[in-house]
Amino acid sequence: MAKSDYYEILGVSRDAEEREIKKAYKRLAMKFHPDRNPGNTEAEAKFKEIKEACEVLTDPKKRAAYDQCGHAAFEQGSSGFSGGTNGADFSDIFGDVFGDIFGSNRRQRTNRGTDLRYNMELSLEEAVRGVTRTIRVPTLEECDTCHGSGVKPGTSAVNCPTCHGQGQVQMRQGFFAVQQTCPTCHGQGKIIKNPCIKCQGHGQVENYKTLSVKIPSGVDTGDRIRLSGEATAGDLYVQVQVRKHPIFEREENNLCCEVPINFATAALGGELEVPTLDGRIKLKVPAETQTGKLFRMRGKGVKSVRGGSQGDLLCRMVVETPVKLNERQKQLLRELERSFVGPSGDKNSPRSKRFLDGVKKFFDDLTH
Repeated sequence: MAKSDYYEILGVSRDAEEREIKKAYKRLAMKFHPDRNPGNTEAEAKFKEIKEACEVLTDPKKRAAYDQCGHAAFEQGSSGFSGGTNGADFSDIFGDVFGDIFGSNRRQRTNRGTDLRYNMELSLEEAVRGVTRTIRVPTLEECDTCHGSGVKPGTSAVNCPTCHGQGQVQMRQGFFAVQQTCPTCHGQGKIIKNPCIKCQGHGQVENYKTLSVKIPSGVDTGDRIRLSGEATAGDLYVQVQVRKHPIFEREENNLCCEVPINFATAALGGELEVPTLDGRIKLKVPAETQTGKLFRMRGKGVKSVRGGSQGDLLCRMVVETPVKLNERQKQLLRELERSFVGPSGDKNSPRSKRFLDGVKKFFDDLTH
């Protein structure tokens, strides 16, 4: 039976970039992965098919050969691509949650290992005080059935029929012969005809491990905690995201909040209770306080994880207009309003007077 076109298998155009090909592979791998379709032989076959297509189209040399000769470029022997794994497939499948932070290419990941990212959401209180969290991250473990060999117990790998155990093949292009890694055994020189049932010939199985992560006090959105060697042959980065708080907003090391006060307290002065992350404290409000007035509570902010002095709490006053007044309250306000009429009223509302004087001058200038 003729093999399907690799581009059609992944649903990409023939001029698709490597990033687009990997994205298509990731989407299909999530759908057809054997762990998501236990016992479904069609899904398993489809998964192998899209894996083979991705391996060819993301390798520049193999893709060039395939674009020129099609599947015939690999028909010197078996083209099942069943031998081994480069360790990147597992992180690709979990890429939506544990992505490659640096976007490094395949060769860099193979040499250095795969870095993973875990997004952790914290409350403001947890971020300011620090917290210890338990998380589960994906990992690859040696298969306990084949002990990492990838072959079915009682069998062994055989010499690759394409390269005859050399790991390299020669491809003729016109007058030139180009030597490259064998596309069948990927340079191993051997292939697995009877793969281990548990690990599908990979020698490793997917699993999860539990880690205890200590988040230091003072972290903020965008901060990262590095756990060396906790990813599959790489590092794990815990990315912090702080949830929006119903009262406080953080600005660097300062905490800010709005404090509504009624206009009687604003005019006459008084004492209020304002919140901090450590409890309530008293705040004296002087007479004639205006909306927008800031009061600074020293040392009631955040001590940054990077060191330095502790920030402050900034309380911004908001004078609240009363609502749902009864008749008595309305009458008192009308009496107060009448008391503002005349020269004495200008002293009570200096900002209003300055504004009205400015408006009058503006229109007077327009008429001259």
